[in-house]
Amino acid sequence: MPEAPAALLPRPPLWTALARGALCRCPSCGAGPLFAGFLALRPRCAACGIPLGRIRADDAPPYFTIFLVGHIVVPLMLLVERASAPPLWLMAAIFLPLTLVLCLLCLRPVKGATVGVMLAFGMTGSEQGPDLPERPG
Repeated sequence: MPEAPAALLPRPPLWTALARGALCRCPSCGAGPLFAGFLALRPRCAACGIPLGRIRADDAPPYFTIFLVGHIVVPLMLLVERASAPPLWLMAAIFLPLTLVLCLLCLRPVKGATVGVMLAFGMTGSEQGPDLPERPG
C-alpha cells in the first residue's frame, strides 16, 4: 500500500489525539492499538490503516517522563524527610524503586501522548523522505 502524503492523512484534534495516545490507542481513530511491543510503534493502525511506524518521538517521551516523575517523587521525598528524618538507606530503599516503577508505568502513556500530539500537528515522518530499503539478512 503506497504511503499517503502527510497532508492527506486525517489529523485529529490536539486534545483528542493526546488522550487517545495516552491510552495507548491509535491517535487518529482510537480503535487500534498503538504499540507492537513495550515502546515499539505498530507500522500501521490495525483499524484505520494510518502509518504510525514512521513517527519518531525520539527523546521526548523519556524527558517528559523524568520531568513528570521528578515532580511526584521529589516533593514526596522532601515531605518524608521533613516529617520523620529517616536514615538515608531507608530513603533510598523506598524512593529508588518507587522512581523506577513510576518511570516504567508512565513511559508508554507519555510516548503515546507524544505520538498523538505529533500526529495532530502533522509530523508523520514523511518529512524525512522515503523509507530506506530493508537490509538483507
